[in-house]
Amino acid sequence: MSEFKKYRNLIWELSKNDFKKRYAGSSLGRVWAFVQPIVTVVLYYFVFGLVLPGRAPYDSDVPYVIYLTAGLVPWFFFNEAVTTGANVMHEYNYLVKKVVFKVSILPFIKTISATFIHLFFICVLLVMYFLYGFKPSVQIIELLYYSFCLFMMALAITYITSAVTVFFKDLLQIINILLMFGMWGTPILWHISQLPAKAQQLEPLFRFNPVNYVIEGYRSALFEGTWVHERWLDTLVFWGIVAVLFAIGAYVFKKLRPLFADVL
Repeated sequence: MSEFKKYRNLIWELSKNDFKKRYAGSSLGRVWAFVQPIVTVVLYYFVFGLVLPGRAPYDSDVPYVIYLTAGLVPWFFFNEAVTTGANVMHEYNYLVKKVVFKVSILPFIKTISATFIHLFFICVLLVMYFLYGFKPSVQIIELLYYSFCLFMMALAITYITSAVTVFFKDLLQIINILLMFGMWGTPILWHISQLPAKAQQLEPLFRFNPVNYVIEGYRSALFEGTWVHERWLDTLVFWGIVAVLFAIGAYVFKKLRPLFADVL
């Protein structure tokens, strides 16, 4: 984090440029960054909220479409940050090869770039929240905390994957497959209470999934009015996992960094 403070202006400018150039040349430009997630929400709602309404994953008065959106919004950010971040060294290889450039700031760029879209979808989520007649409680400010949690976890993972991908580019495909499994293995479209009796022993695995910690945090902040300290065990486990990921990321990145320019 010391590097972020020291190079924050450079990181900010590179992050903005990264977001702008991603859709440069297309007719709709940056609009495409928002179209796919919106279409995904509508599609899931149509299938699981209208076609298969009996599969609503919880016993609550909360409309399924907003319950679903509250889970998909953080997942979209996590998916975007991890997939784009893994390839950041290849994408910015011209900077990696510069001796004077601080390569360790590159993972920040992709994670912050993904945050721009995430902030937009938080606004969409809040608009839906108010349109459905919900009255916000003070706990709604915890959306900022849980967004920060997601940012830090994605950043920690990116430090690991971006370094390894330089030498093993197939990792990009492996990440996409793992995220596909993660989408269905995380209680986004379903709820932990739906687990059948024979799978109850797996409940801790799903509960302590760090992405689930954030998703449940979004939903509790919006619909349940639960404070973070009330989830103290889940919080300790989450930050413990993030700390381990950062430790691994720092070690891997430091070991492989001197070889980046030669391989790229």
